[in-house]
Amino acid sequence: MASLLDSLDRARLLKDREAARDVLRSDEPPHLALLRLSDAGLLAGGLAVSFGVRPEELIAPLTLAMGGAARRFKVIDVRERPVLELHILAGDVSERWEVEDLAALVHNLNDLYREAPDVRAIAVLGEWNDALHLLCVGKSSLPRLLREPFFAPRNRDALERLTPRR
Repeated sequence: MASLLDSLDRARLLKDREAARDVLRSDEPPHLALLRLSDAGLLAGGLAVSFGVRPEELIAPLTLAMGGAARRFKVIDVRERPVLELHILAGDVSERWEVEDLAALVHNLNDLYREAPDVRAIAVLGEWNDALHLLCVGKSSLPRLLREPFFAPRNRDALERLTPRR
């Protein structure tokens, strides 16, 4: 697991290397190790979201972890029927989003801030211990992370579209 920890250190995603060594098991697949590190709260920008959390409840911690302009994101109104709808305000952008689940919220936030270099992208790492694990990553780190075998986010295609063009 040394290469996993080295890669996470290089990307500045590891909070405590010694604690991470204690959490990891040598016989587990790397993508599972990443979920275990997230579950232990050892990933900088990582969030473990209980399955019972509603999209509007996740907005504040998620936009805080995204940083930059996302910190000024506002929810103006929440409607629940027939489907959850959020009326949002982000700078001079006002939109209504139909958000059926947390993945839809992640998709909408990544799309809204796709051109903002100061806002981290949200990777959906997967489910572990009754929680959805998310990781907010700087867009400049995405190309390198996407080449790593341990980094297998569910929203990989969307993240590839967010990578800076060279």
